[in-house]
Amino acid sequence: METATEEQREIRRALRDLLDQHAGPPAARATAPHPEGYDPALWARMSGELGLARLALPELALACEETGRALAPTPLLATAALTAPLVAALGTPAQRADLLPRIADGSLTCALAVPGGSLAHALGLTGDNTTGAWSGDGRAGGVQARPAPGGPPDGRLLYGEADQVLDGHSAGLLLVAAHTGGFARSRTLLHLVRTADAGPGLVRTRHAGLDPTRSPARVQLRDVPAELLGEDPADPAAITRALAAAGRTAAVLLAAEAAGAARAALDGALRHAAARDRHRLADLHVQIETARTLTHCAAREPGPGPESGPLALAQALDALRAAAAEAVPPHDADRYGRRAAADELLFGPAGRLRARAAERTGLLGEAAA
Repeated sequence: METATEEQREIRRALRDLLDQHAGPPAARATAPHPEGYDPALWARMSGELGLARLALPELALACEETGRALAPTPLLATAALTAPLVAALGTPAQRADLLPRIADGSLTCALAVPGGSLAHALGLTGDNTTGAWSGDGRAGGVQARPAPGGPPDGRLLYGEADQVLDGHSAGLLLVAAHTGGFARSRTLLHLVRTADAGPGLVRTRHAGLDPTRSPARVQLRDVPAELLGEDPADPAAITRALAAAGRTAAVLLAAEAAGAARAALDGALRHAAARDRHRLADLHVQIETARTLTHCAAREPGPGPESGPLALAQALDALRAAAAEAVPPHDADRYGRRAAADELLFGPAGRLRARAAERTGLLGEAAA
């Protein structure tokens, strides 16, 4: 992202130095040996010294390019990209005042838990999230919410489970999408679960996953106390609109991570490439720089634009997959390939990201006509 300001370049240099000094050699970074799935000391420095969770989207995208370059496991994506925007958009003044400062200083990590196992669909990235199909349409399964007997008006008890919850095993706050209102008028609302107060009904199991630097988990809730995020909206579509907005922001940051990882893989390949291979790698360089440019533009658009983030993510995932195939030594190829596969599993695949963008912009209809 060569048009970065001096301040943005300084953030990027500081983060690169921090990752290089604190995280050790690349092979050690990828193992994520800590039970949280990331290094808490590194996260404390990233959030405290550099204030990553407080950065605006263009600066945060630059930071994510560096975390992608290092394949650094952090709770930044789940906390700052997926959860914080929803708290800011939908929370009551008291909830925002309580939660957002702690998210910003890194003392509170968060995770977004949606039923059905399709986070990408819930975020509107690969399907229409207004239909309710991603959350089970209020039928059996998913997560159900009912009023907590004798509790506050916004108190709920949650029952059900959600799979593939990024950082769900370690987050201090879960934002859970759950059905409420009974079958006749069921609607999906977001609920806050403060894990320290959840009691034995909350069971969180970390999956090994494709990529050791990503930490998906299964979250099981058995009458777990929760509170409604914000107020029960007159228009339930406000929830799906907020989820889609968070999805577009997350897509930009994921694209930045993938582009950074692809660039690192290419740099390794170039160091080992014979002269006859450089023409092929030049084509890969163009593919990666296209992904970086699209990500840079999406990060600077207001909102960002409805489709620019998902399209940048599709391009970046393709670039990372191609770069992983060229990475040297084989251990690097495996690490970058696992990151590409894990991101596509959670947020893609690239073809669906493009198809959904085309559907939303009407291009599929024009082609059919």
